[in-house]
Amino acid sequence: MTEELIFGIAIIIVLGISAQWLAWRLRLPSILLLLLAGFLAGPVTHLLNPDELLGDLLFPVVSVSVAIILFEGGLSLKRSEIQTTGHVVRNLVTVGALVTWAIAATGAYTILGLALPLALLFGAILVVTGPTVIIPLLRHVRAVGSVSSLAKWEGIVNDPIGAILAVLVFEGIVAAEFQQATTTIIFSLLVALLIGAALGAIGAYTLAFLLRRYWIPDYLQSVVTLMVVVAAFAISNIVQKESGLLTVTLMGIILTNQRGVNIKPIIEFKENLGVLLLSSLFIILAARLRLEDLAHLGLPSLLFLAVLIFVARPAAVFVSTIGSGLKWQDKVFLTWMAPRGIVAAAVTSVFALELTEGAGYHDAELMVPQMFAIIVGTVAVYGLSAAPLGRWLGIAKPNPQGALIVGAHSWARTIGSMLQAEGIKVLLVDTNRSNLSAARLAGLPTLYASVLSEYIHHEVELGAFGRLLALTHNDEVNSLSTLHFAEVFGRAGVYQLSPKKTEDGRAESISLPLRGRLLFSKDLSYNEFNHRIETGSMIKRTPITGQFALAEFYDYYGASARPLFLIDTLGRLRVFTADDQPLAPEPGDILISLVEPVETMVETVAAQADPAAG
Repeated sequence: MTEELIFGIAIIIVLGISAQWLAWRLRLPSILLLLLAGFLAGPVTHLLNPDELLGDLLFPVVSVSVAIILFEGGLSLKRSEIQTTGHVVRNLVTVGALVTWAIAATGAYTILGLALPLALLFGAILVVTGPTVIIPLLRHVRAVGSVSSLAKWEGIVNDPIGAILAVLVFEGIVAAEFQQATTTIIFSLLVALLIGAALGAIGAYTLAFLLRRYWIPDYLQSVVTLMVVVAAFAISNIVQKESGLLTVTLMGIILTNQRGVNIKPIIEFKENLGVLLLSSLFIILAARLRLEDLAHLGLPSLLFLAVLIFVARPAAVFVSTIGSGLKWQDKVFLTWMAPRGIVAAAVTSVFALELTEGAGYHDAELMVPQMFAIIVGTVAVYGLSAAPLGRWLGIAKPNPQGALIVGAHSWARTIGSMLQAEGIKVLLVDTNRSNLSAARLAGLPTLYASVLSEYIHHEVELGAFGRLLALTHNDEVNSLSTLHFAEVFGRAGVYQLSPKKTEDGRAESISLPLRGRLLFSKDLSYNEFNHRIETGSMIKRTPITGQFALAEFYDYYGASARPLFLIDTLGRLRVFTADDQPLAPEPGDILISLVEPVETMVETVAAQADPAAG
């Protein structure tokens, strides 16, 4: 039995993380591959049976995992993101949720043929839009402006609201009389709101108090936070069923908006744990499906899905954004951003089991395959079309090639100008006003700010950029800036100059975890680059042709030439680094490089022999 348990857990982890990695490689929504992997492991091959594997622990494990995921989502919600659009979020999670519930419940009753109580419950669950799907989708789409924050806030805040609404409807179903049901629902709602707000605030302020006074050592901060989250979730659920999701979500929101508290290590830990839990949950819940349940899916299921996508969501957004001042492009994009995720799947599975076994609603088990069909359908429709729609609306940046350049000194300006001339968006950040003035005279976008400040994250549309180039004379600032922006661009997208050598010739190496990718070559530090520019070297643009490739480039300019950037025929910017294999330019590419000065006569002769060399 122990070996079977270990094997089952191994299958869940291996399939979950493999599906996540494969989705990243294929640029597909990860939830689609997770559901496919779970379905193949469960009802198709019978390699995994979650009910036998976990037994009575199945749904408690699912509930605690969802709570941790929602707390992690709450940590990503900054009040500054919605200073001017907070009323839209409020409307979406109140009025919009009620509109969604009404239309979804009506559709479930008339189209799916569910009994009225089950239709009301199913509609309540469908209020949930799912941050576990929306946040990766927004990352994939790279939406810019307020619409990205609106979708993220709605997705995270909607989850506990939808879960509480579903619990209230469930309690109303179980109640025998209408008057008793009404009293029960009102009382339960008030208790859930009070308990969620009180425990969420207590947990957040307690953690903030302990962290500010450094009463928790660094190595225990993440696990102590996890302990408080799980404890608050459990206590809240004991007092009022399913109020724990609201508690942990509010706890995350309150904690992340506290001043003077460094929660970055906690966020990183929760993000890593969240990926593992999310992957495992989708595998587990998909593996619980039965092939015979899927026989109930058909044309009504597709019609109901169409009602959710083309009727319920547009109506909810329209009602919620009346008089909001949002552009029509933002409103259209919001109508196309309502995928369902793990919370909807988990809540449906729990209530279907309780209603089937405890309340005698045998048709309740049909809600589970219907919900998974909705999850797959909404993720497929939104996930595969949101990026093209966002590009058409002008609020999404597909694979952005822009470069955020730290430093605005003379040759940083030259690099910025050459990249901008090739259609690459640039922004030069510096605290030296004379450098910025010179950059503005050269027609370059600039920002006066410390690259390490939160101001940049709040005021700059970072979705338009794909990488950071740290070009300052200070190696420590370069390293800190790459660490600061690694969470935005990924470690693959942050670059810095090689560290300079000391007066005795010793290279000051910076350990790999504390720096970005080294630009250009290991011998090209700021001092060396600056020295070569001062002694006559130039940054040059060279078209690559069939007659003038990289080998001819070195033959012409010598071994001291240093390729810097490559812009391919699709307009994609590629960066030469000291850590990777050299890039291989192809005909039609543009090479930007640092070369030694060449005599004018030699250049003229070479240009006449091969114009591409110029």
